[in-house]
Amino acid sequence: MMNFLQAAPADSVAVEKVVKGTKEAVEGLAHGDVSYLTQFLQQALTFCVEAGKTILVAVIIYIVGRFVVGLINRVLSNALDRRNLDPSIKSFLKSFVNIMLTVLLLIAVVSALGVNTTSFAALLASFGVAAGMALSGNLSNFAGGLIILLLKPFRVGDYIAAQGFEGTVSEILIFNTVMKTVDNKVIYLPNGALSSGTVTNFSREPQRRVDLTVSVEYGQDLERVKKVLADLFARDSRVLKEPAPFVALSAMSASSVDLTVRLWVDSANYWGVFFDTQEAIYAEFNKQGISFPFPQLTVHQA
Repeated sequence: MMNFLQAAPADSVAVEKVVKGTKEAVEGLAHGDVSYLTQFLQQALTFCVEAGKTILVAVIIYIVGRFVVGLINRVLSNALDRRNLDPSIKSFLKSFVNIMLTVLLLIAVVSALGVNTTSFAALLASFGVAAGMALSGNLSNFAGGLIILLLKPFRVGDYIAAQGFEGTVSEILIFNTVMKTVDNKVIYLPNGALSSGTVTNFSREPQRRVDLTVSVEYGQDLERVKKVLADLFARDSRVLKEPAPFVALSAMSASSVDLTVRLWVDSANYWGVFFDTQEAIYAEFNKQGISFPFPQLTVHQA
């Protein structure tokens, strides 16, 4: 109550008058004088009328403000729906705008009640500093969420690798990004770390390269091996013709001759081609009589 009186000097003067009038009325009644009581009732009535006006204005401001806030929220929602934005961006913007408008409305209502908004703003700023120190990690994640939503290093539905995890982005929230891994685990990654760390987006480009290493025994005809691989790749419609499949000798290891294979595919077909091609190579080499290497050790006896 004392803070309220200090924040609203005009109202505090009226209250002091009422208190003083009450004391005088009590003393007058004790001496049989009713003039003080009449004066007290007039002051109390004036105070109630002024306070009623102030409260009525504050209520009107609140009702009209709620209507305006709701109208702005509906207009914003319709505008975002017409632009076909990501669901996470739309929900973030809607909640952020609604919170800011509500805070402004509360400040307007408090000001209409006669409270000094300067003192109220200072109190709010102090609370903000204290909350910021206590929630510094969450504020960092909030800022990271803003950076992700604005710069769009990845979107909902992209397959990414970050913070030691790989998976498909299912949601981008204000503080966290939700990722679903290939083994159906749901992982919540903090936006602060994502916005400042390394993120590999495998879905940004329409095409990806499949890298394989194919090993054969020493003594095999490399040109024949290359032709068998080329025919195998040509039969797979998922392997793109441009850029053309690449096969070249990459290493002569201790027990094998290693060939590097590079295939370009659509990003959506990456894992299918990666696994199916290795299985097809194994079956085709067995069919063609091309031998796979086994570890060998040559022992020279003195």
